[in-house]
Amino acid sequence: MTTTSVGGGRTGWRRLHAAFRRRAARGLWFGVAATAAVGAGSCTVSAQERVDFAALRRQMVRDTIAEPRDGRPPVLDVRVVDAMGKVERHLFVPEEVRDWAYRDSPLGIGWRQTISQPYIVALMTELAEPAPEDRVLEIGTGSGYQAAVLAEIVDHVYTIEIVEPLGLRAAAALDMAGYGNVTTRIGDGYAGWQEEAPFDAIVVTAAPDHVPQPLIDQLATGGRLVLPVGPVGGRQELQVLEKQADGSVERTRVIPVRFVPLTRDR
Repeated sequence: MTTTSVGGGRTGWRRLHAAFRRRAARGLWFGVAATAAVGAGSCTVSAQERVDFAALRRQMVRDTIAEPRDGRPPVLDVRVVDAMGKVERHLFVPEEVRDWAYRDSPLGIGWRQTISQPYIVALMTELAEPAPEDRVLEIGTGSGYQAAVLAEIVDHVYTIEIVEPLGLRAAAALDMAGYGNVTTRIGDGYAGWQEEAPFDAIVVTAAPDHVPQPLIDQLATGGRLVLPVGPVGGRQELQVLEKQADGSVERTRVIPVRFVPLTRDR
């Protein structure tokens, strides 16, 4: 687990947020994590054997996260950048789309769910401001990739997935990759994980149409809740809510995004 010091801290976060606000004002959308999948079905095992995933991962980190070539603000937290360089994203996607694992795009992972594009994973991780001693809750395990990135930085990750076969597959992938500091659970993430609360950060990887109150309640004082908020097919915003000492929250709207909806038990 990396314990490299933070690059930028809260001052860097503020600069990043200001840059995003300027870009968003010009109508530029970043970080689509929508239901569209990229060209599944055309990869072959023999082709995958020839792919240098480590080289592709280094290129992904350099060109889309640390020094984006399209004008997006770079991710400043060196621990996040380091984690993105360590986690083998191709192990968390279906075999038929592994050739595209290190493209900066979402990929279908089955059950009408996706793995978010790497830049958005890095951004949401940075916005959570994870620290080595933190306990973090993730809502929407999906592929397990976001949990793995967080696990490279923090003490322990608790992650909930409502789609049972997806959650079981993610748990197996995390175990195979050696992430013993991740605890998985099948269930409705809207209610959080009360038995393990409070959490230093909560990251939600699917969009509710409002901020779930149980997640705010389960934040530690000073904790940050990072989530997309908005209706299916409508405008969604990536938001950060920071819990104050009096229990109130300070809300920051970051950028417009598009995520799959947060699924709930009915």
